[in-house]
Amino acid sequence: MDVSKQIDYWKTSGDEDFAAAESLLEKGHLRHCLFFAHLAVEKMLKAHVTRQTKDVPPRIHNLIRLAGIAGLPLDPEQESFLNGFDVYQLEGRYPDSAQVLLDLEAARGKLALAEEMLKWLKARL
Repeated sequence: MDVSKQIDYWKTSGDEDFAAAESLLEKGHLRHCLFFAHLAVEKMLKAHVTRQTKDVPPRIHNLIRLAGIAGLPLDPEQESFLNGFDVYQLEGRYPDSAQVLLDLEAARGKLALAEEMLKWLKARL
């Protein structure tokens, strides 16, 4: 396996997903916006997992587990964000999961936090 190609794949794909999240926010599709933002963070974490393990990341979506596998030193604020942000991948994938009520301002705030996390992750790759 070409580790650098795998890392590039996860980074590029995550960037595309974050751009989709921004477009979805503009259209008012808040749940889908945050689902794609979660996907972007997940993929950036998978780039770190690939770098750390030199292998294909596991097919999981739990952000904290991925950060742990990647050996990332999260501060308490980042850990809290990742723990709470997992709800958006559940909501997007499983209609019987607890639905989070969102308004535009809350979605903007969550998207901004995701963007901060993505910048931090990219700076460490």
